[in-house]
Amino acid sequence: MSNIVDQLEKARAHAQTQEADFYAKALEISQQFRTDYAGRMNVVKASQMPFERSPDGLIKHIIHEGMNTKECCLDIYMQFLPGGKASGKHRHLTEEIFFVVEGSGYDLHWDVRFDCKDEMEFSWDQEPKRFEWSQGDFVYVPPYCAHQHFNADSANEARIVVVNSRIVKPMGFDWFEQIERAEGF
Repeated sequence: MSNIVDQLEKARAHAQTQEADFYAKALEISQQFRTDYAGRMNVVKASQMPFERSPDGLIKHIIHEGMNTKECCLDIYMQFLPGGKASGKHRHLTEEIFFVVEGSGYDLHWDVRFDCKDEMEFSWDQEPKRFEWSQGDFVYVPPYCAHQHFNADSANEARIVVVNSRIVKPMGFDWFEQIERAEGF
């Protein structure tokens, strides 16, 4: 059998360069993660779910990466929309889904346009699409779509449970932008 590897390339592959211990450190980090993971919460009690007055409005974190839970891929929160008010307007690279627990309203979605010539170029529709929702509905928001939630009932609060994936963050896609703040936040 003939040697198909060029001898010069073989010499380059074996040439002494810098040394590293990335693999060994990855094993240590993984072992530490498994140890830490065993102590994380399986059940999150309502009293352990913190409220936040965020630029997007009032939210109650159900699952968040900062909460020491076993869930490693999703962020879930309940958003409270006061009567006749709206959330902030934002966009992120992950898909978003939400379930309407209480109330009725609508969403405005500004779809994204994408092109990659020399670098990534994004633009958003000038006119939004409108999606009506009410109690019991499930709503899908596409990736990087600018969006905002509106409570159509001026007398009663609306509540939605929002789910986002955080799995793309470690891949370098932690692109999250608050375009407009919720009124009063």
